[in-house]
Amino acid sequence: MSTSTTRPTTPPSRHPDGPCRVPAGIKAFSTLLGHRVPDASYFRYLGECLNVGDAPADDLVEWMYSDGMATARPMFEQALAEGVDSVPDAPAPLMEFFRLVEAIPNWLDREQLELGAAVMRSGGADGLYIARDVALLGGYMFSGFNQTLLRTGALEKGPNARFAETTRWALDVIAEGGLQVGGAGYRSTVRVRMIHALVRRHVSAMPDWEPETWGLPINQTDMAATLVGSLIAPSVGGIAMGKISKPSEYDAIAHLTRYVGLLMGVQDDFLPRSFRDGVGILYHTSCALSTPDETTQLLSRPMIDDPLGWNYPRENVRRRIARHQHLSITSAFLGPSAMRTLGLPTFVPPWYPVMRMPVNLARSVATLFPGGRERAANRGWDEQEHFMRTMVSSGEATIGDSARTITHQAA
Repeated sequence: MSTSTTRPTTPPSRHPDGPCRVPAGIKAFSTLLGHRVPDASYFRYLGECLNVGDAPADDLVEWMYSDGMATARPMFEQALAEGVDSVPDAPAPLMEFFRLVEAIPNWLDREQLELGAAVMRSGGADGLYIARDVALLGGYMFSGFNQTLLRTGALEKGPNARFAETTRWALDVIAEGGLQVGGAGYRSTVRVRMIHALVRRHVSAMPDWEPETWGLPINQTDMAATLVGSLIAPSVGGIAMGKISKPSEYDAIAHLTRYVGLLMGVQDDFLPRSFRDGVGILYHTSCALSTPDETTQLLSRPMIDDPLGWNYPRENVRRRIARHQHLSITSAFLGPSAMRTLGLPTFVPPWYPVMRMPVNLARSVATLFPGGRERAANRGWDEQEHFMRTMVSSGEATIGDSARTITHQAA
């Protein structure tokens, strides 16, 4: 039986009694768009979904183990790269899973996907900084999710490796044609889905995992928060740094997020239909998950020193500037209370966001002219790939490597 075939009606004890305090920026923007804290019924539902996994992927992984990874994993990789029809005599579980992910939903609009990807490429390095310094770092206040991270070797591998893998996945997703079936973003997302199922199976079986306390590892509520945190939150933060897009372009980002979430195995009611909807999902899941504990600082504090190991010319000076630069972004967006909770300096002057605002505003205006969005997307893509090489000299990261203890066992 897969780990997600039965859904308990009682939320695990990690679920708080009522909505949590969330970072001021998320609350303010959500309130501006008309969102309110989840009512009691929906809040309980968010807690119930802490017990729900991804049945199609969980069933696939059960088959892979029962059939033997030595034969099942190569078949998975071939189906991922070339389509399931390329696998001779594909077993039924493999066929069922890939028929599901290869199916194109009738609501999918390819032009919207490409527009959303182009707008996200236009975010350039600043978009990735917000993803790192706000979404990922702020996510360490989600202590329930931390419990899974710690059991997959997050401390040993380090936050820089984890973010490099996340960035590689995100860049694959927003690359031109990345979400075509067989494209880089499609392959990365479906591979992440399979890895999530591997982790869910492995961590659930660990003797120190307490389902009555933590629910299911990598559950639907956690996955929904991670999805919108990765793809919606950077655009929200970009607004505060002067990166302004048209309403239709923000909705295109939500359309991309909806399709990526479908491929990732996030259930339909957690997939945004509009940008406003995506912000609401971000806010509501944060209300349910922002429960910091001792694991918060255990994971967050090492992250602030990552820039001291990045690849820069004039390394010593530039690395120290980068460290302060990224702290200034975190402080500006998360505020003193969250900084204190994360174990970081309570206040760092927001010099980098302030410095970037006029530059980004000018570039936002430039996108309104003929060819402006394409130029912005090309420039932003170059910045994003450059930042990848700054973090990792090769510019590459192997998705799933930060959980390699688990994924290598399953290779």
